[in-house]
Amino acid sequence: MEEYHRHCDEVGFNAEEAHNIVKECVDGVLGGEDYNHNNINQWTASIVEQSLTHLVKLGKAYKYIVTCAVVQKSAYGFHTASSCFWDTTSDGTCTVRWENRTMNCGVLLCRPGWSAVMQFRLTATSASQVQVILLPQPPEYLELQAHAITPG
Repeated sequence: MEEYHRHCDEVGFNAEEAHNIVKECVDGVLGGEDYNHNNINQWTASIVEQSLTHLVKLGKAYKYIVTCAVVQKSAYGFHTASSCFWDTTSDGTCTVRWENRTMNCGVLLCRPGWSAVMQFRLTATSASQVQVILLPQPPEYLELQAHAITPG
């Protein structure tokens, strides 16, 4: 159900640690809740803000991009796709997929290095929240990375 990707040991980005932080934030916000359209903006904002707050508390000199989408469960499913163009030796990602009986949540965390370009496509009706901490810097060795969250 959940997956994480580790791209960079030498810089110190620990995708498993980041995954656990984000998952705890999602569990804390959505755990025990049923889907309610009126709460989506609050939930996505809380997940993104709490994730960033806990990641920054690690005290590492990283930039983070956190994207969160929450949708009501339906026969149509929940499909997302993203692609990143960056240096796989210094950049990293983790993806958290969470669900309960009434909703699906997908969170994509990117830890870009010197420069990154990212596209995000969501193929479901939902509200989503994105916060970015990204300082422009000169690009180095860049590579395309793609990640998807699909129903389990």
